[in-house]
Amino acid sequence: MHKREFLRTSSAALTGCILSRMLHAQTQSAPRTNWAGNFSYSATNLIEPRSVEEVQTLVRAHRHLRALGSRHSFNAIADSPENQISLHALNSIDLDPAAKTVTVGAGVRYGDLAPVIDARGFALHNLASLPHISVAGAIATGTHGSGLHNGNLATAVSALEFVNAHGDLVRLSRSSDPEKFKGAAVHLGALGILTRVTLDVQPTFQVAQTVYLDLPLAALEHHLEQIFASGYSVSLFTDWQNSRITQVWIKRRTDQSSAQSSAQTYAPTALGPEFFGAHRAAQNMHPILGHTAEACTEQLGIPGPWYERLPHFRMNFTPSSGQELQTEYFVPLDHAYAAIRAVEALRDQINPHLFVTELRTIAADDLWMSMAHQRRSLAIHFTWKPEWPAVRTILPQIEARLRPFDARPHWGKLFTLPPTQLDALYPRLADFKELAAQYDPEAKFRNPFLTANLYSA
Repeated sequence: MHKREFLRTSSAALTGCILSRMLHAQTQSAPRTNWAGNFSYSATNLIEPRSVEEVQTLVRAHRHLRALGSRHSFNAIADSPENQISLHALNSIDLDPAAKTVTVGAGVRYGDLAPVIDARGFALHNLASLPHISVAGAIATGTHGSGLHNGNLATAVSALEFVNAHGDLVRLSRSSDPEKFKGAAVHLGALGILTRVTLDVQPTFQVAQTVYLDLPLAALEHHLEQIFASGYSVSLFTDWQNSRITQVWIKRRTDQSSAQSSAQTYAPTALGPEFFGAHRAAQNMHPILGHTAEACTEQLGIPGPWYERLPHFRMNFTPSSGQELQTEYFVPLDHAYAAIRAVEALRDQINPHLFVTELRTIAADDLWMSMAHQRRSLAIHFTWKPEWPAVRTILPQIEARLRPFDARPHWGKLFTLPPTQLDALYPRLADFKELAAQYDPEAKFRNPFLTANLYSA
């Protein structure tokens, strides 16, 4: 063996041994779970590097690793048979006002980022329903907010930096590496350990949120796009009972002239006491009927900063129900009403185990592994009670009902779709696997989740 290669190999082996001894005590701690408590990670070691350089050292020293973000995924996508790297300590925020971008460390959460850039006059184009999630984790799984003309959160990414399987730092950007970038933005953790992300920003804006109650489901047959165009971001909630949408959450930008521009982002008409047969709520609401609205963002048409209205839940409160399960399926917007009615046929099986279903729209994008790849989409989201045996029997029934619509499941939520069907849903999947092999030739970042869903068809 060449002397330099011997020294490098020996150093990596020694580092691995030292790290293993240092981390051995962590294996004796209580099992680590995701945010909702439904999934326990099997990774032996949890490592928290303090710098990008430490991430590089750790990647070189270990055979298998996965990045762990804010633990909001409901399945095994972030798990590893051996080691997880927590990116919590990578929390830098660097705003470039001239370029209209912000570069953040992979541990930064949207709820931490938003007030920092807002204080300097900037905003992101959209946010998910929870501000608690990390930027890196959200874009890795194609997580989204709502809005007919709003792409998922990864569409705001203009550049990203990650450590590949050799420990090298790789930077890809929308402008310099357009084709690879389309494959890397929604990366499922398959290319490496993300360390920094650059996001496009825009001038800050305010949003007013109004909620309507008891919208007849039949109103969606001929007015679905009009209803979803009534705000910058719109969410419909239902329990699938009584042929109704229980709540309509309409989030409108107050700067209508600039927000509409050429995109016609939302209808300029004023919101009255009635909305397509629904009536305006007189108090703040929680999406789940019977829950207190204390954790929810302000409603009643009261304007506030974008980051205090676009999410459904406030940063310092337990979001949604807390202990829950989640699934979500994306169908083409052109077939949205038929897909909704197909699911409604299962209402009696669904309802006993359901907290609430949310319907949202997402603009089409060109990101290879995005659930909205090349098609405007309606996302049908289920927040379930923590009753996995029952939910596990319901999911195949929902998936069968949605199969005629080529429904794509959310990568970070629970689904039972077989790999052969997943393979057919993503026309650039083969290209994505080639890209993953380029940066991870020995499958260092591949885990059982990726093997089962991407490599076993």
